[in-house]
This record gives sequence, C-alpha cells and structure tokens, in this order.
Amino acid sequence: MNEKRWDLYVYGDVNIDIVIPGVEKFPEPGQENEIPVMETFVGGGGALFALGVGKLGLHPVFQGEVGDDFYGTFIRKIFRENNIDDSLLRTSKTQKTGISLSFTNEKDRSFLTFRGTNERINIDTMDVEKVNDASHIHVTGYAGSANHDSYLRFLRRIKEETQATVSFDLGWDSTGEWKREIYQLFPYVDVLFMNETEARHYGRKDDAREAALDFAAYCGLAVIKMGKQGSIAVKGKDIYEAAAYTVETIDTTGAGDSFNAGFLYGFLKGKSPEDSLRCGNGCGALSVTALGGNTGFPTESRLMEFIQTYKERRMAK
Repeated sequence: MNEKRWDLYVYGDVNIDIVIPGVEKFPEPGQENEIPVMETFVGGGGALFALGVGKLGLHPVFQGEVGDDFYGTFIRKIFRENNIDDSLLRTSKTQKTGISLSFTNEKDRSFLTFRGTNERINIDTMDVEKVNDASHIHVTGYAGSANHDSYLRFLRRIKEETQATVSFDLGWDSTGEWKREIYQLFPYVDVLFMNETEARHYGRKDDAREAALDFAAYCGLAVIKMGKQGSIAVKGKDIYEAAAYTVETIDTTGAGDSFNAGFLYGFLKGKSPEDSLRCGNGCGALSVTALGGNTGFPTESRLMEFIQTYKERRMAK
C-alpha cells in the first residue's frame, strides 16, 4: 500500500441493529411476550465493512451520517475503538440515527427498519479530493436507474483524479431492474464484489462462473461469494477459488460485508487471489458465529490462526 493518511475510504450506511433472537411468533394485539436476550450493535453494510478492516489492523475513514442522539454517540465510540477515523462522519441536527430491529429464529429473520440519516446517502456528496488521502476506496449503495449516472460520473472521477484503487459491492437490486448498463461502471473498478445470485442476474447467465468471466473482461478482478461452495475470483480468464469454512452459525447478519473486509485486507496486503479469498472466507465464517454483524469478526492474528488450524485439520484427514 502507498503511504497515505488512510488505508481505505468507506462511504455508506451506518445504523443501530437491535437483534432479538429466538422469536418464533409475535405477540397478539394487547399481549406482551418476554424474551431472554436483546442486543444492540452497530449495523449497516458500510459500517460493518469498516469495522472489519479496522479490526484487521487497517486504518479506514468512514463518511456517513448519524443523528445528534445517544445512538450517534454510541456509533462514534465503537468506531474509535476499532481504528476507524470518524472525522468525516457527519452529525444531523434534524434527523435521527437509523435503527433496524432484527427478529431471528433458526429458520428465518424479519426486520423493522427506520432508515433515519441513511436516507441522506448520496454518492454526489462524496469529496473526491479527500479520496486522494486514501490508498483504496470501497463503494456501495448502487440502486440502478435511480443513481446509475451519478455512480458512473463518480467512478470516472476517482480514476482520473486520484491514485486510489476501487472496490465495488453491487448488492441486491431491490428494483428488479438488474440494469445491463452496470457494465459501464466495470472499467473503473479494481475489485468487483457480488454474490452468486446477483452475478447470475446481472450477467444474464445460468452459472455464476460464466458471469464472473464475463465481468472480468471489463473490471480488474471479479469476486463472487458462493456460500457453502466457497468463493471465486476471476482475473482475465484465470479462475481462482477457495473452499468455504464450516462453522456453527448463530447470526448471518453482515456475512457478505465481512467477506469483503477479509478479501480486501488480503488484496491491500499484496496477497495472492487464493489467499485473499481464504481471508474473505475466514472472516465471513467467523462473523456468523456470534450475534451481531461484527461481534464474531476476527483480529488479524485470530484470522491467521483460524485459517492455519483449518488447513492442518484438512491435511490430517
């Protein structure tokens, strides 16, 4: 990595996740059910990613917005404890910090979400000049036709006006467009993240590997998260892959963002695609072993120990 003020520049959503596990049914009107556990965590894809790379020893800066309230103060405290520079985190005097209630059981999850300050997320508010102070920028929040042109302008400016490498996590398209023009963005992206389903939809392919090969003809590196099948990275026509790690799952919140953090840790440290995939798989696996999107996320030493131990166990079989 270059000698910059920040290792990564992260722009995106941050909110509070209130996780209520073991909810099999909601109380009837007028009734009250008691529960044994209710936990409060920092949530939001951008925030979980930043917390992950911070725990791994990198130094990210986070641009976003919280309210002038208790939850906003709590988020800043957690950021600072995890090596995240919050100097670009704005405080709104008019809107409250977003909150998501997560009701979980062994079969499924349900959510009630108040977006709060996350409603203000807009790629046009990004300060490109400040990106010059970072080695890398991680971009999320793409929403099809609603902001496609803004993302194209922004990514083009990043490549023309800064030396930062770019990662882009597309995410699920809630509009159902799966906009084909997404390919216009790929030449400005060094690391493109999707999960298997997203890759098939955006690539118009039955197989995620075929889609990744298609994407890699335009971007630097196409990385596909494939759940229990592990993950793959495609550069040009070369396909790299790493098997998944099997762990006991407690809460899958933030698993994809945790993978992204682990992979980019490897990428920015100059590791091979296979080793970067292993770092991503390891972080994604460990993140689901505890309640909350970042509670189970490892430190650098814990991640290396986990990967090595798992390798030795496989070799011993």
